[in-house]
Amino acid sequence: MLRTVADLGFEQTTPIQTGAIPPALLGSDVIGQAHTGSGKTAAFGIPMVERLDPDSDTLQALVLCPTRELAVQVHDDLARLSAGRLRALAIYGGDSMSRQLDGMRHHPHIVVATPGRLRDHLQRRSISLAGIRIAVLDEADRMLDMGFAPDVEAILRECPKQRQTLLFSATMPDWVRRIAGRHMHDPVTIEVSTRPEIPEEVRQLYIRTSWADKVDTLCRILDQPDVTMALIFVETKRTADLLQVQIERRGYTIGVLHGDLSQKERDDAMRRFVATHVRSLIATNVAARGLDIDDISHVINYDVPGTPDDYLHRVGRTGRAGRSGVAITLITPAEILKLRDVERHARTHIEEATLDVDFPLQPISNSA
Repeated sequence: MLRTVADLGFEQTTPIQTGAIPPALLGSDVIGQAHTGSGKTAAFGIPMVERLDPDSDTLQALVLCPTRELAVQVHDDLARLSAGRLRALAIYGGDSMSRQLDGMRHHPHIVVATPGRLRDHLQRRSISLAGIRIAVLDEADRMLDMGFAPDVEAILRECPKQRQTLLFSATMPDWVRRIAGRHMHDPVTIEVSTRPEIPEEVRQLYIRTSWADKVDTLCRILDQPDVTMALIFVETKRTADLLQVQIERRGYTIGVLHGDLSQKERDDAMRRFVATHVRSLIATNVAARGLDIDDISHVINYDVPGTPDDYLHRVGRTGRAGRSGVAITLITPAEILKLRDVERHARTHIEEATLDVDFPLQPISNSA
């Protein structure tokens, strides 16, 4: 494991990893309160890989994730951490059931699943959780928000009572606390800052525009040579589809990612974006959960985020792994107070910039 961690380029642990890995290695139940992007996958993945038996053909570990994208990301991260020593299988809705059934025939050691699809497998008796030694709930509060609470409870009841349970959540609503009380044994609680910190390398800007000029403003940003990989956030699936059509009519190639797409369409969009066959990707908040791409140069908020936490999570997609990044928010005159509210509650400062004079974007030094 130490060799693998070094090969993957890890140099030091994040706060949640520092707190969670030692008790998890000892077999204790752990509650980790930490935000998305804080290194939670390694916090449970490293102890999991260390504690599982690669010589057994039994399914030994389960990770529950709220979204397909996060399940795929966690699966890939665990595969890298295990360096081929363990077999992992991702199970999620929208993917071929026959592929998943075939994957179970290869006796995975770890299953990473969304709750709904795992319940389908349990009802079909195509998966047994009788051998689970470690169960992980990743982003438990999101599973509550998405209506998965009954599925999660039912799944945990299928697992052996004498297991290790690791629970990670950005917030601790009552249901998450009840889960801990009902399904965990004397858990060690690790709390780190639940509010994501914006890296110093990320330059935060906003540009005033009108509804009529919004698409043109976005296109002018995409024309800049330093915009090598842009993630464009919108609030709704309908806006994502309409914006894609409007952008493509102007001659741009752009991808889109939201919950109404089939899994193949979502996988294709991600594959083309990661391979830089398309330089820009439009995404909704939920669809972008679990995106972990180091090379995103720009995050563009086409719509002002609904909450300060949404802003922080979006901006956190750029400036990763020590790279520089730019976050740009487009605002109409009616939205300036909404932006100020985001600034105040996120405890950050966003500079006003203009596209009218020079490229690249120039901040207005005397902005209020």
